[in-house]
Amino acid sequence: MSEPTGAARRRGPFKVGDQVQLTDPKGRHYTFTLEAGKNFHTHKGSFPHDELIGAPEGSVVRTTGNVAYLALRPLLPDYVLSMPRGAAVVYPKDAGQILAFADIFPGARVVEAGVGSGSLSSFLLRAIGDQGMLHSYERREDFAEIAQANVERYFGGPHPAWQLTLGDLQDNLSDTEVDRVILDMLAPWECLEAVSKALVPGGILCCYVATTTQLARTVESIREIGSFNEPTAWESMIRNWHIEGLAVRPDHRMIGHTGFLLTARRLADGVEPPMRRRRPAKGAYGEDYSGPNADAGTAR
Repeated sequence: MSEPTGAARRRGPFKVGDQVQLTDPKGRHYTFTLEAGKNFHTHKGSFPHDELIGAPEGSVVRTTGNVAYLALRPLLPDYVLSMPRGAAVVYPKDAGQILAFADIFPGARVVEAGVGSGSLSSFLLRAIGDQGMLHSYERREDFAEIAQANVERYFGGPHPAWQLTLGDLQDNLSDTEVDRVILDMLAPWECLEAVSKALVPGGILCCYVATTTQLARTVESIREIGSFNEPTAWESMIRNWHIEGLAVRPDHRMIGHTGFLLTARRLADGVEPPMRRRRPAKGAYGEDYSGPNADAGTAR
C-alpha cells in the first residue's frame, strides 16, 4: 500500500528538497529548502546545508558564529503562516475549527469557494486524503496561481484529490452529492441556491466571513432559503501563556478576531425547517423588514 501524498516528506532524516524550520535561541523561526552544496546565512554566521542532509529531525546545528539553531520540519500551521501570499490566509485556529465543526473526514467530497493563498486547501486535502475530493473555486487567476504553487510545494507535487477551477462557484458548480461546502468569500449568500442543490441531505455548509454585516446577511439568507437547519455562528481567540517557574502569566499579545465561522446542515428535499422556539428581540429586524421571522420579531 502506497503512502498518502506528502507523508514521506513528514518523517525520517532530512533529505534534499525538504523544508527546514530553524529556531534560534530567542525563538525566532527561519524556513528554507535543503539544497546540496548550498549554505544558510544569518547575521550570526552560516552553516552548510550538507550538515543537515541525512541528519535526524530535531538536530542542532551551529553557525560559524557559534550560535545554535534547532532544526525541525515546519508543521502545516507554521507553513501556512510563512508561505507566499496573494490573499490573506485562513489562520490555523480557524482552519482547525473548520475541520472539526464541518466534520471533514477521510474520503469526503468537499467543495471550497475562495481558495485565497491555499492555506485552507492544504488543511482540507490532508484531512480528506487521497481518496477524497476537493474542488476549489477561485475567481482571481493570480490568487489561484499562488495557491496552487503553495499547495504543491507543501505536498511535494500535485495532490490527486484536488481540482482547482478558475471562476465563480455559482456560475461553474457542477459537482453533485457533495458532503461538505466551505465558503470563504465576500458574499457567500450569492452561492446558497447552487450549494443547496449540490449538498447531500445532512451535508454541512460552513462559511468564513470577516464582518458582522456579512455574518448577519449570510445567516438571514440561510434562513430564507429554507433548505438548512438553524445556523450556528461563533468566533474564537487564542492567547498564549508565558511560563517560567512561578512566573505564570498570559502573553501581552494574542491572536484576536480573524473572522466569524458559521455552520448549517442541509435538510432533506421537501422538508421545512422547524420553527425557532426562541423569538428575536422586538425591533431586531427593523420596521421595514418583511423577510423570514418578520412576525416573530414584532409580535409580543
